[in-house]
Amino acid sequence: MEKILIIDDNNDICLLLERFLSKQGYKTASVQRGDDGLVLLRKEAFELVICDFKLPDIDGLEMLRRIKVMHPTTAVIIITGYSDVRMAVQTVKHGAYDYVTKPLYPDEILYTIKAALERRAQSLNQSKGAPATAAPGTTKVSTTKPSPAKTALTPDGKRFIFGRSRAAEQLQKHIDLIAPTDMSVIITGETGTGKEFVANAIHLKSKRADKQFVAIDCGALGKELAGSELFGHVKGSFTGAMSDKAGSFEFANGGTIFLDEIGNLSYDNQIKLLRVLQERKIRRIGSNQDIPVDVRIIVATNEDLREAVRQGKFREDIYHRIAEFEMHLSPLRERKSDIMIFAEHFLELANQQLEKDIQGFEEEAKDKLKEYYWHGNLRELQNVVKRAVLLTQGDYIEADVLPHEIISPQYFTPEETNAGHVQVNYDPARPGIPVFSQSAANLKSVSENAERAAILKVLEKTGYNKTKAAEVLNIDRKTLYNKLKAYDIHL
Repeated sequence: MEKILIIDDNNDICLLLERFLSKQGYKTASVQRGDDGLVLLRKEAFELVICDFKLPDIDGLEMLRRIKVMHPTTAVIIITGYSDVRMAVQTVKHGAYDYVTKPLYPDEILYTIKAALERRAQSLNQSKGAPATAAPGTTKVSTTKPSPAKTALTPDGKRFIFGRSRAAEQLQKHIDLIAPTDMSVIITGETGTGKEFVANAIHLKSKRADKQFVAIDCGALGKELAGSELFGHVKGSFTGAMSDKAGSFEFANGGTIFLDEIGNLSYDNQIKLLRVLQERKIRRIGSNQDIPVDVRIIVATNEDLREAVRQGKFREDIYHRIAEFEMHLSPLRERKSDIMIFAEHFLELANQQLEKDIQGFEEEAKDKLKEYYWHGNLRELQNVVKRAVLLTQGDYIEADVLPHEIISPQYFTPEETNAGHVQVNYDPARPGIPVFSQSAANLKSVSENAERAAILKVLEKTGYNKTKAAEVLNIDRKTLYNKLKAYDIHL
């Protein structure tokens, strides 16, 4: 019987989830404080933790970090009342399997739990050397038009849709070109553009396709945890190292390792990574023994690594070794012809996940989807479609079940930005595309509170792309980073 821990300061939610999940055959426990949850996790292991993001003592991101340190294989689902893209991106980026928004729907949360536990089981099997399955399962028949776009199948059965735009065609050509080689690859692009799927597609077309594909989010790992996760450790090498542990490079031996957000690696771990690149050997933390590894390295970032090199934040010698081939993924808003291809694919998935049979999209809904800015790219589109399928009662998704920000794109007034220095309007010729007035570009005359609000607004409207945000704010990236740190803004 799989064990699920529920951490939520709302006692009613804890009781309802415990009763519901117990009827579904799970063993459950619940607490109302983060610290109490951590105490319980130290005593026993749980296959899954369902954790509210806004706890009275610890926020959800910190809970994720601590849970992953104690039990790296435990799946985590976040409950949040903040149903915005930024929260989804942050929780998933820091190790959550998925997130659900309040109010909770029994069918949705049960599917999410089953999918998380299945994904966890697959990961454990792959870590033990079991062959990865690639069965996509059966899908309900849908009358949505079949897409001519090509697809790639990942080891866990997920499909990556390439689309049919010029950017999609170029991406396919690059994957076909680079996959058979052993060259290192850098994949760049905004959050949610599908960098891990592209890395997986490269692996599946390579000579290493029958070996492991191991994905690591460097942005979700602290300095000590990153070293242990990547290179392993020996018992007693640091507090909490209760036994020997193999690192991801060892698991990926013979296959491919994907390092997402590589720019977040600490300087010490960059040096260790350089040794792997140069000598093809790793050394576990606390050990004097070298372990040879044969791994292809694919990395991804939404930052400008060249700029990070210039600022001394990223080693130049590592950059040149991993930058043998660079691929850039265009944001969804620049691939208008692909939006409905992806939307119909996500509709098919949502039908299967929610056991529904929605036939397609009404024309007005299609227009709204194609006009929207898509700050969170494919990840946001998938969440929007899944929510729309859940809410749709008829055969077709109508515009009124789409989120308000998609139905009615609006501008931010001076009152909303506290000082009036950031005003975001929308070009009538391109609905959903933000246009920043020049008055938004000068931060010098804005008070600290208004300045912080201004930065947050611009970050939101640029999809949390720091390079673009710095350009809009008319400051350099270093200044923006300093202000993010000064105002305690964590992205």
